[in-house]
Amino acid sequence: MKSVEIAKNTENINRDLFKDFYTIPNLKFDVDKLRFDLDKILKLKKFNSLGIKNFAAIPLNQIPGDKSSIEGHNVRGTYWTIPDETGKEAKRDKPIDESKYTELVAEFKGTYFEEVFNILRKNFKLGRVRILLKEPRSTLSWHRDPEPRLHIPIITNKGCRMVIENVSKHMPADGTVTITNNTKYHNFFNGGEQNRIHLVACVLENPFN
Repeated sequence: MKSVEIAKNTENINRDLFKDFYTIPNLKFDVDKLRFDLDKILKLKKFNSLGIKNFAAIPLNQIPGDKSSIEGHNVRGTYWTIPDETGKEAKRDKPIDESKYTELVAEFKGTYFEEVFNILRKNFKLGRVRILLKEPRSTLSWHRDPEPRLHIPIITNKGCRMVIENVSKHMPADGTVTITNNTKYHNFFNGGEQNRIHLVACVLENPFN
């Protein structure tokens, strides 16, 4: 087989392999600015873990005038998981009306996060937008969500990988925007020794359909 044919076949294989990870072309953000303003935000707000091991979030947007929309189980939202050897699917937590989350949380006003939020919602139909923390040497449950998710890695390392069904992928903190097909079973693990922090948004129009 000629080298050109091998290259084309490899490209097709890679495209098919990562079909549940869609990197948005011609859209990039300044990670240094995100990190700088993240440090300022962390002096004002703490990650909310809901008392759940290995989950923590800071909401970026809320239902207008409704502080309770970023408290309690509204921080996490519904998902489905396979918790034990029976293989039976179980539903967890409570449904969220993602379309109502249109107002930026006050602490983010005037930050680079506000600029990113405004650009994203001009280009995508968004629900909740959160800063999600994955602690070192930890993983999420094997689960699926109601909608795809948009990721902008802020702090990461080579040991951080998302697994969708049988495919594993590292998303670098280089300003790129990736939409992941979270409607399929997946998890995220941080195999490094530093926190992994992503800006993550629920995407209400499914590009994978």
